[in-house]
Amino acid sequence: MVSDVIDRNSRFQEIMDRLTAKSIDDYYNPYRLFAWPDRLPEDIWWMSPELTTTHGTELAETLSPEQLRTLSRYESINFYSLNVHGIRELLTEVVNRIHTAGFEKPSEFFHHFIGEENEHMWFFAEFCLRYGGKIYRQPAGGAEAVGHSAKTESLLVFARILIFEELVDHFNSTMATDERLHETIRAINRIHHQDESRHIAFGRELVDLLYQDLKQTASEQELNDISTYLRRYLTHSFDSLYHPQVYRDAGLDKPHELRRLLMESPARAEAERRTFRKTTRYLERTGLIR
Repeated sequence: MVSDVIDRNSRFQEIMDRLTAKSIDDYYNPYRLFAWPDRLPEDIWWMSPELTTTHGTELAETLSPEQLRTLSRYESINFYSLNVHGIRELLTEVVNRIHTAGFEKPSEFFHHFIGEENEHMWFFAEFCLRYGGKIYRQPAGGAEAVGHSAKTESLLVFARILIFEELVDHFNSTMATDERLHETIRAINRIHHQDESRHIAFGRELVDLLYQDLKQTASEQELNDISTYLRRYLTHSFDSLYHPQVYRDAGLDKPHELRRLLMESPARAEAERRTFRKTTRYLERTGLIR
């Protein structure tokens, strides 16, 4: 039982206790925290240029500074839209496991996690609707199960949550301190990074325990399938940053062809490697990807 593994791990309990206390100490009211100006300037960066999908590509050299800043505005809206959709998925999965067999001990932290993520979803959606007029839809797929046991399903759920959180935190931590961005943009990234740091610390410990428990009974084929699945999910998660509607809204021609060219650029592979550097190192160290 997963609960047996958790019960025997005093380190995990200590980490949960510390993170739970930190959640309580750092609690804030998001509905009062942010100043929402009527408009944000359109002639500035809305996303750190180093994080945009054209950075380091030949295409970037053909676009004017104004076009690049416009593109950053729509890529910003897409990034926060990704957060809305990703948080909705992870909330569903965590709610389905809170106070269920095997997850008795983590449930206290789950309560804080659920509350914080719900508030994150609200302020990301608020940004999108206020300043973009919409939340971008995301393509289906990427989370299909590998068809093994319930233990495997739970492991993959929390591994997906961890990968998603580490992806967005890479962006958050960069934009939180980027003085080229408006203070409202820096503020939502700063507060999200503060909370995600706790969630990532918790997620890494939980995923490791779930994997150690699964390895006791899983076949080599199942472990290989998990590794393949997670590598595929890393790529799928990063690919979601490349949205043809973003390019269309930014006024760029042939958005689907443009997406294909950007996806084939060497800069894309380097950006994924840089974004997931710590994540991949963790997954390889634990043995989750081989």
